[in-house]
Amino acid sequence: MKALKLGAVRVPIILSVLTLITLWLAVAAPSGITTIQVNSNANSTGAAGEAFRFANITAITAQSAWISFGLTAIVTALAWWFSLTARKPSRWLSIGFGVIFVFNILISLFNGQTMTITALLHGSLSLAVPLVFGSLAGVLSERVGLVNIAIEGQLLAGAFVSALVATLVQNPWAGLVGALVAGAFVSWLLAVFAIRYVVDQIIIGVVLNVLIVGLTNFMFSTFMSSNQALFNSPPRMPSIDVPGLSQIPVLGPVFFSQSPIVYLMYFAVAGVWFALYKTRWGLRLRAVGEYPKAADTVGIKVYATRYRSVMIGGALAGLGGAFFTLGQSLAFGKEMTNGAGYIALAALIFGRWNPVYAAFAGLLFGFAENLQYSLSTVGSNVPSDFLLMLPYVLTVVLVAGLVGKVTGPAAAGKAYIKS
Repeated sequence: MKALKLGAVRVPIILSVLTLITLWLAVAAPSGITTIQVNSNANSTGAAGEAFRFANITAITAQSAWISFGLTAIVTALAWWFSLTARKPSRWLSIGFGVIFVFNILISLFNGQTMTITALLHGSLSLAVPLVFGSLAGVLSERVGLVNIAIEGQLLAGAFVSALVATLVQNPWAGLVGALVAGAFVSWLLAVFAIRYVVDQIIIGVVLNVLIVGLTNFMFSTFMSSNQALFNSPPRMPSIDVPGLSQIPVLGPVFFSQSPIVYLMYFAVAGVWFALYKTRWGLRLRAVGEYPKAADTVGIKVYATRYRSVMIGGALAGLGGAFFTLGQSLAFGKEMTNGAGYIALAALIFGRWNPVYAAFAGLLFGFAENLQYSLSTVGSNVPSDFLLMLPYVLTVVLVAGLVGKVTGPAAAGKAYIKS
């Protein structure tokens, strides 16, 4: 029998470690019950009302933990069997394991409390919106060969300009247009320095982030904070219920009773995927990101393609920034994006530079971030410091542990000088 390569057993090894964690959770499970409320509270998410409601479910915490351990052990055994018989473990095994593992953790964390599924998912989607837009900006930039570290700056610029313009005009749609322009402008600066002046892409991205933080902090302190009514009171975009769909139990209030920016996110994910993989423009874009010299040889304008793609991505990131203010009815605050751009970059890598996978990764990170707020609200005994670091721990674990070795576009990060 041939020796197994580490890559062939990576998934079973990771699942084995997580199964041991599940065993520890079962042994240390506290006594008590967790109440699972499937539907939301009446009108808590802004929906018109769900078609019907499910009865609450009561789960005994310790018993649920042992059941979860048994199920994860079975899934891990199947993963080992697939690997030892030279078969690739099904992706559904990992997905099923993840669902069981997360459910077990949630039951333990909400012990003695009520866990509302719809509210948890609704909050997760809201927090994921900037991450999804940011990851799309990263996809469009890196697929064309330019590493976009400046996603954080693009989000922050979009948040600042959207709040300012919407307040001055008293129209949230005008603020949305301003956010598009702001994000595109920051990405244009990134493209100019990286393409025309051949500055290291990582360095210019970091510099732009620091620049935008400094500029927005300065302008906030100079005139925004002292006259908030005039410069920093943006009107909120009203939630829109999609007729019929918003009344679907559980999923309806989550996905179809949202801000217009969320609906724009749905179209953006689908549009970027279609443009990348189903159009001639997308084929040329990916060719520039993989082999720019070959693309130039067949007549593709490498520089123009890079400028265009990076600026479209920046505009999308600006939309994500607008959600902080217009979508959540918040006044602009210093560094209010709070590192969302860097988490979006992690979602991009976790999603393997695919817009759909990156969007799902953004939703996962949004779920982790929302979990800390939900646990704080219900008065969980989990230490607050652990809750604060939860999204970032998940980022490290997923990118370093579960993704493994991934390779982005071949020309990403490399300057192209036309000979």
